[in-house]
Amino acid sequence: MGQNRLFRFTLLAMLLAAVLVQLVHGEETASEATVDANGGASDDIKEKEQKKKKEGPKVFPEKQWGTYYDPSNIFCGQYDCYKILGFDYESWGKNPPNKKEITQSYRQTSRTWHPDKNSDKGAKERFVKINKAYEVLTDLKTRKEYDYMRERPDEYFFKYGSTMYQYAPKSDTIMVVIFLLILGCAFTWFAQKQRWQQIADRVVKDATEGLKANEGGSTESIELRRKAETILKERNEKESGETSESQNGKKKLKIKLTKKELREKENEELRPIIAELVQEITDFGAGFHQPTWRDILIVRMVKWPQYVLGGCFWQIKYGLRRLRKLELNDDEIGVLTRRAVGPVAWETASDEDKEEMLTRELWVMENLEEWLEEMEIRQLSSGMQKRYNRMKKLEAKKGKKTD
Repeated sequence: MGQNRLFRFTLLAMLLAAVLVQLVHGEETASEATVDANGGASDDIKEKEQKKKKEGPKVFPEKQWGTYYDPSNIFCGQYDCYKILGFDYESWGKNPPNKKEITQSYRQTSRTWHPDKNSDKGAKERFVKINKAYEVLTDLKTRKEYDYMRERPDEYFFKYGSTMYQYAPKSDTIMVVIFLLILGCAFTWFAQKQRWQQIADRVVKDATEGLKANEGGSTESIELRRKAETILKERNEKESGETSESQNGKKKLKIKLTKKELREKENEELRPIIAELVQEITDFGAGFHQPTWRDILIVRMVKWPQYVLGGCFWQIKYGLRRLRKLELNDDEIGVLTRRAVGPVAWETASDEDKEEMLTRELWVMENLEEWLEEMEIRQLSSGMQKRYNRMKKLEAKKGKKTD
């Protein structure tokens, strides 16, 4: 029995030892695998870091290309052609690089920055600059001028000027033209509206004040005043009838007003009525009309050649007739009269006044001055006109006595 127990104990101890050995071996295998994995990843990181160290930081060669006064971009622009190819003008002393050395440096540098071999975004522009530097330095005449003007910016300015800034158009030309045309059309429309509004305001003012023809009132203002008085009278009669029915025999207190106060009150009541009526007048004549599509810039531009050619043709015809010493025809008399009195006076005049203008030869300065004086007198009141006529008679009598 004792031997059996000893055997069993020994067998159990051997099994436990085998299990322990297996566990320890598994942990060592797993740790080795982990170490291998981590080691592989760290190796990749180390390789990338070493590659970056070998490549170094990103290079911008323009920082080593120096500067040069070349605003018109005749040579290498703002950079030094020598430094672009790796030479220093101030350090070589009496041994400047020859054409062979420049060519060798150019081949090496251009190979580095050729767009087909270098994926950097600025490689193409740098390659162009390198080629330009090579062209400048391998041409003896250009290189001599380049060296001469290095320390003489005044000579450069005298020969090439100083184009420091160049502005390239960034907007579409067609869109700019369309925008300007739209702006011009809007301006001409509002300008025409303003012209009409000026005459309308003047007519409203004259009609409200009740100016007669001899006091400066126009036919439009006199007619508007008459219509407004009729409308106001009808309104007052209607209102008085309604108030009399509502009062039912009650006495109404009346406030006595002077004639001046009554006239001012009437004018204030007539003003809004006249302002409404004047909106119905679309054309005052002489081009003072409310804007239409014919007044926009594009339509006017289409008519400009017609006006210019027509005016030139009429002037040539008129000059030829004067050379032949022919009498003025009706068309020439009409054109000359309209030019003398102006389009506003001609368009606003009645038919009788136009006939009078045509017979007075107003294109002659003396006749025009006399006519203008008469027009000013017509604007005066009747009393002022009598005084003026008396004064003219006295001046004529004094003139006869002196003669």
